Amino acid sequence: MAGFSTYISESFNELKNHVTWPTYTEAQKLTIIVLVFSVLFSLLIWGVDSLFSHIIELYFNWVKS
Repeated sequence: MAGFSTYISESFNELKNHVTWPTYTEAQKLTIIVLVFSVLFSLLIWGVDSLFSHIIELYFNWVKS
């Protein structure tokens, strides 16, 4: 159990003294960039999925006829 408490203690020390945290403004800008790209990527996936669904539907209608 001593190893676990040492790990936690060293982790907090690392986060406190050795990590460079972004400023609030920088964090806001990066968050907006992530949100924009997430929405764009979701729309792209939706579009490709709709296109493939339409192609598969056309194929099965053609085979059924």
